[in-house]
Amino acid sequence: MTWEQFINKMADFAVSAGMKLLWALAILVFGKILIKLILKLVRRTRFMRKAELSVSRFLLSFIRIALEILLILTIVAVLGVPMSSMVAIIASAAAAIGLALQGALSNFAGGIMILVFHPFHLDDFVEAGGFSGTVTDIGIFYTVLKTPDNKNVTIPNGTVMAQPVTNYSAHPIRRLELKFPVAYGTDIQKTREILIDEVSKHKMVLSDPEPFARLSAHEDSSLTFTVRVWVKRENYWTVNFDLMEAVHRRFAAENIQIPFNQLDVHISGNDAK
Repeated sequence: MTWEQFINKMADFAVSAGMKLLWALAILVFGKILIKLILKLVRRTRFMRKAELSVSRFLLSFIRIALEILLILTIVAVLGVPMSSMVAIIASAAAAIGLALQGALSNFAGGIMILVFHPFHLDDFVEAGGFSGTVTDIGIFYTVLKTPDNKNVTIPNGTVMAQPVTNYSAHPIRRLELKFPVAYGTDIQKTREILIDEVSKHKMVLSDPEPFARLSAHEDSSLTFTVRVWVKRENYWTVNFDLMEAVHRRFAAENIQIPFNQLDVHISGNDAK
């Protein structure tokens, strides 16, 4: 190959590579504009407008990443890189990352399940992962609870979805159940009437469903009455403490004894031989 032929060949390669680079640059610019347009249209859909902020952010991020990966693959193909090689590299990288981040992927999957199935929402009071508190943040990998004593608990989403979740804020009203022991020999009808009267007087106790009070158990040292009332969820603990105090005062005024654990021992002696 003469020097002139080499120069011509390099010039042809430069022209060809330059055209590919120009096409790749044009596709990059056009792709970025198209991605922004698609995200803008998705953001305006009815589903996105009604979805929670955490859900919409996650979906938009997922769509954006997927579109950018597609754009990069398109540019690589335009530059002449064999797609089979790219697919093999991506598959190998994905397998290596998956093995290294098994826990993170479990949390990521848990985050997706939380965002899709909505076992709880922000500001709900829940019991999850062995902790109870108000949900302050729902992330892709972690959920944050603020406990009643004002501590933040960060729970991996994989743990949250692997265990039962109790949502105390799922319904606007809750049933409060209290148990009151009284001594054996106490008038059952009178005790029941006192309990119904006390719970019915409380302004935060709902009349529908109506309050319930009945003798529910014969314990070793007491008769146990069960009281069930319905309250708004935000009044649950206020009513709980108020009724405990009110019933105690009423029992004292009505001379109804609150028993304590006791054991009756009967001794029989044998005549000495």
